[in-house]
Parts: sequence; structure tokens; C-alpha cells
Amino acid sequence: MKRLIPCLEQDNVDIELILLIKTILTACKEISFRVGQGALSNVLGSTLDENIQGETQKKLDIISNQLLKDMLLESGKVRTIASEEEDYVVAATEGAPYIVAFDPLDGSSNIDINGQIGTIFTIYRAKDDVSAESELQFSQKGTEQVCAGYVLYGPSTLLAMTTGGPSRLYTLDKTQGCYLLTTEQMDIPTETQEFAVNMSNYHQWSAGFTHYINDLLLGNEGTRAKKYNMRWNGAMVGDVHRVLSRGGIFCYPNNTKSPQQPAKLRLLYEANPLAMLVENANGKASTEQERILAIEPSHIHQRVAVIMGSTSEVDECLEYLNVK
Repeated sequence: MKRLIPCLEQDNVDIELILLIKTILTACKEISFRVGQGALSNVLGSTLDENIQGETQKKLDIISNQLLKDMLLESGKVRTIASEEEDYVVAATEGAPYIVAFDPLDGSSNIDINGQIGTIFTIYRAKDDVSAESELQFSQKGTEQVCAGYVLYGPSTLLAMTTGGPSRLYTLDKTQGCYLLTTEQMDIPTETQEFAVNMSNYHQWSAGFTHYINDLLLGNEGTRAKKYNMRWNGAMVGDVHRVLSRGGIFCYPNNTKSPQQPAKLRLLYEANPLAMLVENANGKASTEQERILAIEPSHIHQRVAVIMGSTSEVDECLEYLNVK
């Protein structure tokens, strides 16, 4: 099996970017160890604090965020950092070539039940005409990402990543401490019979999306004339990993639960990197109205509706929402 670094060199990835990716993955190896230790390393449970999203922070959220932030600040390769757990951007090394955004621990509600969780990250080129202290560094469309990926902490630790070419899957060999290529090209089937959606929001969806889900639930007797299975992890990184591995559709549409904030998922460090992985695996990623990667962020914590996965199913869903 081929190691990560030779794979990146084969893809003609710039050496500075390779070193930055290596820094991120070193932090993720430490997070993987902490996750694996669970209660033995006193990382379970919540703190008394909330992050900028208004979500109660888990101990492991804070540890993961600090590990990534400290290592990126020390790397010398990063000009500006944005994180789900930080209110504002963090200025790093002036003149450094890249900026990094990340969700240090997606699915943190799963921490205490030993469920799937993961780290999502994205890398862009820094803007020379913008201060390192400005979040305008991240006013870039998802199409401008130079690297997107996630590390999934499950029975094995997996890295899904693209640097503009294929979405590849690597597995962490814990005996050697390195990532080995295990899937050269992730390829999402065009058709699917699996969907992932948070059904607790059923009564807050739009009429069009409710109609779509109702038709899936009717199975063979409905207009879709085939049986669909629902799968839901409660962690976007886990649900999208399943889509990348065997197809399906992942949906987190707008809802009316909080009219001031109809969408839940963050564009910069959740939707964009996963959309890039999905598209580079021959899938499709959209909001209820437009391609996710075509959106220029208005602020670092901007939220968007997300519909991504098998191309034909995403198209079918958008038809229900009257998106042409």
C-alpha cells in the first residue's frame, strides 16, 4: 500500500501544502488517540461553556480545537485560522501561503456514547491584499479550496481527502503512525436507495421537502416505486462518509424551528469541504437553490442548507423543491 506523502507528490501537490497537510494530520493522530482512550483520559462530558454557535462545548471539542490551533500556529505555513469553536479568525504567520478552516470535532454529541465523530478541514490560498486578522481572508468560493478532507474516528481512523483531483481514502496504520492509501478513487453511485435526514425536524420542513421524504417513505407503493432505507448517525462526517463509500443522499434542509436561523450546517468548514469531496467522487452537492461550491461566504460562521450525494437522487430532491 502506498503512503500518503508519495500519493501527494504523485498528484504534484506543492511541498508547502504537503507540509501543512502533514501538520493537520499530526494533530488528528493525537485527537484519534484521545478519542480511543475515552473515559481513561478524562475527555468525556461537557463543559459549562457555549461556543459561538450557542452549542454546549464538550471537553474533547476544546482539546481538539486547541491541538489543531497550536500546531497550525507553530507550523509557519498558515496566515489565518477559522474554527467552529472560535468566535473570530485567529491571525497566525504574516505572509504565510495558506489559510485553514476546520470543525475540530464534528458530531460531538456522539462523544459520550462512543459514536462516530470526526475532524473536517479545508485549505485555501491566503489573500495578499487582506490582513491576516480579517475574516475576509475566507471570502472565497468553495471552488477555490486547494485541499479538503476529514478524519473519521471510528473502529479504524480514516482520512478522506482531495487536493483537487480524486477523492481518496486512507487508513491510519497505528503500528507505523502513517496513513496508507486504501481507496484510490472514491466513486459515488449515481442511483441510490438510502437517505440520511434528521427526522426530528419533519414538521418544520418546507412543503416540497416534506413531500420528497414522504415519497421515499412510501417505498414500492409510492411514486418512486422502490424501497428506501434511512440511515442517520447524528454526525455529518459519518453520514457523508457512508455516502462517499456506497452512495446515498444526505440532507439537512432549512427548517422553521428558528426563523432567524433556518439552516444548521456551516458553509466554510462543513458544507464546502464535504461538497468538494462529494463532487470529486462524482456526486453532487447543493443547497436548496444553488451549488454549494459556488457560494462566496458572507461571514465565517454562515449556515446553509445541504443536499449532497448520488447525482440522480440529488436532482430528484431538487425537483421537489422546484429548483431548475
